[in-house]
Amino acid sequence: MAEKETLHLVIASVGETRFDGRAASATIPTTAGEITVLPHHEAIVSTLKPGTITVRETSGEQKTFPIDGGVLEVSGNRAVVLL
Repeated sequence: MAEKETLHLVIASVGETRFDGRAASATIPTTAGEITVLPHHEAIVSTLKPGTITVRETSGEQKTFPIDGGVLEVSGNRAVVLL
């Protein structure tokens, strides 16, 4: 069976890492609208608005993270959310 495509996702704030691992996708509320980041997503930098980040893990389990805003950077199959 082929291994599922994943991206490395980090969700962090000063002094706290909320998520650091492999994910199948992440749906993120940006100021331009909600986007879903998938493996090998095009590079992007965006500001975030208050809302909820939904992470779908490779197991199919979903985790949610409420946020008050922040910055997203996607590059090289890695997504970093700084809160």
